[in-house]
Amino acid sequence: MKELCHVAENIKPSGIRKFFDIVSEMPDAISLGVGEPDFDTPWHVVDEGIYSLERGKTYYTSNSGLIELRKEICKWYAKKYNVHYEAANETLITVGGSEGIDLALRALINPGDEVIIPEPSYVSYVPCVSLTGGTPVTIDLKNENKFKLTEAELREHITDKTKVLILSYPNNPTGAIMTKADLEPIARLAVENDLYVISDEIYSELTYTKEPHCSIASFPGMHDRTIVINGFSKAYAMTGWRMGYAMAPENIASIMTKIHQFCIMCAPTTSQYAAIEALKNGDKDIAMMRKSYDERRRYLLKRLADMNMPAFEPEGAFYIFPDISRFGMSSDEFATKLLKEQKLAVVPGTAFGNSGEGFIRISYAYSIDQLREALNRIEDFIS
Repeated sequence: MKELCHVAENIKPSGIRKFFDIVSEMPDAISLGVGEPDFDTPWHVVDEGIYSLERGKTYYTSNSGLIELRKEICKWYAKKYNVHYEAANETLITVGGSEGIDLALRALINPGDEVIIPEPSYVSYVPCVSLTGGTPVTIDLKNENKFKLTEAELREHITDKTKVLILSYPNNPTGAIMTKADLEPIARLAVENDLYVISDEIYSELTYTKEPHCSIASFPGMHDRTIVINGFSKAYAMTGWRMGYAMAPENIASIMTKIHQFCIMCAPTTSQYAAIEALKNGDKDIAMMRKSYDERRRYLLKRLADMNMPAFEPEGAFYIFPDISRFGMSSDEFATKLLKEQKLAVVPGTAFGNSGEGFIRISYAYSIDQLREALNRIEDFIS
């Protein structure tokens, strides 16, 4: 038999799914490993999806998605974040945010191009870069900087082969954010060095500071070099609907749409109608869920502090990234023993890059009762 694709063969399986698969077959186990809201999709959003089916709206949409949905997305981003893209030729509806990331990289990267990826980061970035023939260049972010990317760190890793920077804030797995002041020098460097930026903003609405989320696409000179990725999974509790979107300058958006056209055709029609309703009338739902996540976040911070498991205060997303280095185990050892002895699943920090060693990721997209029992088990384990 002839050989298979070497790059695909050598990609490591997701470190998140490894523990998820084990815990799914373990009675009485609790999992804090998957980044999925525990809320149901708001009923008015579900109802709109059902209504679209009842009206026979079951056909393909255009490759780019329903123009009504694209208009709502552009209106929403302009109002929320002062980011302006055109609905007709700069916006694409994707099957989740993950497809948008893949499309952006395939549209931008030629073999040998370097892509800078600050880590810890979402597990898909490095494999997706490798599958394009590009070269992932990782930056090990630091706990003492609250896992923010600094101007000095970025400058140090830019070479004449650097083409793309991937930004993911609010961040999975750390919960870190980048404020307007943090992003300004990064935007300036991107312009100076002619870099494209893929800005993964899937957690943009889950920010717990008084200052709202800031998109790097809002800075001068960034519109024409930024691909904004977002979606409905996290903010609207719509993970299973597989609704994402990408906004990019027309020359990039057209190539992304071409790839999408041949690989996917279009995103699910029912989900697109539901997404229109979410954007029009979902702000109260987001506020309610964000308030609940914030309460859980504060509960976790206090419990972990009481256990002498230091963690900087996450200001976005729904994850906390406590330091477990004092226990003398690797992240993988800690997570494996915790699962075996206490039937509690967390994700080792190394699932998100080498700089995650010495940390674990805990998701607080779970009820307070589940979190309380989980923290009790951690306390029993470390004592």
